[in-house]
Amino acid sequence: MLQTPRSKMGPSKVFDRTATAVTRAAGRPRAFITAAIFIIIWACTGPFFGFSTTWQLIINTGTTIITFLMVFTIQQTQNKDTLALQLKLNELIACNEKASNRLIEIEDLTEQELIVLKKFYVRLSALAKKENDLYGSHSIDEAANYHREKRRRKPGGGSVIE
Repeated sequence: MLQTPRSKMGPSKVFDRTATAVTRAAGRPRAFITAAIFIIIWACTGPFFGFSTTWQLIINTGTTIITFLMVFTIQQTQNKDTLALQLKLNELIACNEKASNRLIEIEDLTEQELIVLKKFYVRLSALAKKENDLYGSHSIDEAANYHREKRRRKPGGGSVIE
């Protein structure tokens, strides 16, 4: 099993744990209700302060600061979750002997390269439709070869992929 080195609680690890905790807490109904209560209390105090610019500045400043900090917090958590998901998918690809290892680290490809790769999958989908097999699957590398072999065995068969 892969072992990661255990490091001391550095700033990065503290931020990671804090961001995860804050993101989880912010996504709960209690956080929404708390924020709504603050807004209601703020709105109710308007008449006492004559709906002054200072009164308005309090909510504007508060929400701006919270939003600014939450952007970084949520982005950090999203980056971590995305990386974990990519690693899990890479493991599934790597352990399947029929899967194309070219798909490992696919997230590093350019958009143009991803479009080219998508065309291969569109062709795989077309092959699957022609085979009328709900459970058949091919990797990018094997699809055309499997299809040509099947067509050769059937009379009058020709290749769809060129």
